[in-house]
Amino acid sequence: MPEFLQGTPVTTLAAPLFVLLIIAEIILIKVRGKGGDYESRDAATSVFMGLGSTIVDGLVGFISVALLFAAYQIAPIKLPINWLTGFACFMLVDLAYYWIHRYYHRSRWGWAAHVIHHSSQHYNLTTALRQTWTGLLSGGVLLFVPIALLGFHPALLAFCYGLNLIYQFWFHTEVIDKMPRWFEAIMNTPSHHRVHHANNPRYLDANYAGVFIIWDKMFGTFVAERKDDAPRYGLVNDLGTFNPLRVSTHEYVGILKDATQKGLSLKQRIWYIFAEPGWCHDGGRKSSRQIKASYVARHPEHKGEPGL
Repeated sequence: MPEFLQGTPVTTLAAPLFVLLIIAEIILIKVRGKGGDYESRDAATSVFMGLGSTIVDGLVGFISVALLFAAYQIAPIKLPINWLTGFACFMLVDLAYYWIHRYYHRSRWGWAAHVIHHSSQHYNLTTALRQTWTGLLSGGVLLFVPIALLGFHPALLAFCYGLNLIYQFWFHTEVIDKMPRWFEAIMNTPSHHRVHHANNPRYLDANYAGVFIIWDKMFGTFVAERKDDAPRYGLVNDLGTFNPLRVSTHEYVGILKDATQKGLSLKQRIWYIFAEPGWCHDGGRKSSRQIKASYVARHPEHKGEPGL
């Protein structure tokens, strides 16, 4: 196995670059007087969540690794590690990431792990560091198992996933407006990902891509950013706290409270865990689809537009 697959995780090696880019973004915002803003408590929470995520991954990551190695061991063929298989693995990892990310937004159990990343009301490079501490519980790793079963070595898979995450760091910014048209057509960009982080009705559940925005265009989840509907960041119902423990666990607490209400059927209890976020047996809350429908009812002129 090549030495670069046996050393320090590539995301750890990129940490100094992340710090430099954050400093550069802060300076650019101050000099230009636009391009986003920083709130000290919010940024500190994001950094703390990122550090916590790294620690948790170091403690329990072996479970995911063991699962992928078990799948690799029973793969009918074992592919060599070279530039061709590396490229193929990178594309498959990015495709799997798209579906994992889509699952995170369409099932409350997945959302409970992923909501952390969307909990900031600001959009800057520290937001990229606001990562979950409970990713293993989501079960998202299962979507990487087919790649190992195809014969791709788990170390190569992990390396490609690390590169995927590194790419995703830079587009958490408002400093950059648009990239060249050809780049916007193929790659995920700040403009595309601002849509993903926005809570405007038209932008909910859009642009799940990691590296290549082509997946969203192929599977019907792409929505372009509009100047006349500037993204508003945060959750549909914001937390109002910078407490990392609450940020990390609030949705699990909500699931427990909802699923243990008196008088519910077994199906309703299960739905509170796995149905789309916002599902409610008595209509007391709205899912993203219902939020969109309500918006269109109030603004019928926008009916049929992307995202609506």
